[in-house]
Amino acid sequence: MIKIGMIGLDTSHVIAFTKLLNERQVLGGEIIAAFPGGSKNMEFSSLRVEGFTKEIREQGIKIVQSLEDVAEVCDAILLESVDGRVHLEQFSKIAAFRKPTFIDKPFATTSEDAREIFRLSEQFGTPVMSCSALRYSEGLTDALNHDGAVYGVDCFGPLAMEPTHGLFWYGIHTVEMLYRMLGPGCEKVTVTKNDNHDLIVGEWKDGRIGSVRGNRKGNSSFGALIHREKGTQYVDINADKKPYYASLLEEIIQFFKTGKSPINDWETLEITRFLEAANESRETGLMVRL
Repeated sequence: MIKIGMIGLDTSHVIAFTKLLNERQVLGGEIIAAFPGGSKNMEFSSLRVEGFTKEIREQGIKIVQSLEDVAEVCDAILLESVDGRVHLEQFSKIAAFRKPTFIDKPFATTSEDAREIFRLSEQFGTPVMSCSALRYSEGLTDALNHDGAVYGVDCFGPLAMEPTHGLFWYGIHTVEMLYRMLGPGCEKVTVTKNDNHDLIVGEWKDGRIGSVRGNRKGNSSFGALIHREKGTQYVDINADKKPYYASLLEEIIQFFKTGKSPINDWETLEITRFLEAANESRETGLMVRL
């Protein structure tokens, strides 16, 4: 049984993950300790950390006083802080402990921070993995088993905005879905927006086109159209029988065991750059090269 510590109790993920692991719905690991953290300059974090900390404590999890305290007592770490801007600072304090670390989405909010996290990972030999749970949706995973090369993907999902993160806030979910199907290699990004919707279009170097439609009005479910030569496949995430949090945790437990992320570092870096470029295009209305 892998002893897991959590850092950042300001997201609903900490409640969901603790329930799935400690009630043995996902096998192989157990949450044993947590550090609340929280970002005072981000209301979505500061207003929720106390409530989630109380819930975690009531589930019998030891609440410790520092990030380092978490790293000292556990075998692996879930870095859950909802504010992606603090992930580099937090990881820099625990990297030397060499505990496999899952960094919840968004991995970082700038390419510079993302590169530095991976530099620290390499320097200390500390394995790192990061993604949205939507990447491992049952429907998307099943779709990968179909025959035929994927030459285009159109993803959609809700796109709530947070001023400190822009598209990193909720766009990360649909962009992770996009990259699960197309992989890295995007060359340029263009965003069209209005009050109700954003449309992000990425053009890959080999000619493939992938799009993300973010909705703030109307449809609030996640899904995708996957285009192959012999037809187009519709993936409805709501139709998944298995919760995508459970699918993600199974991948994380395997990562904790092996120390090898199922996602190439370069892909995670490109996803960060894709969203960074999309934020720029969203402001300027211009095409931005990655």
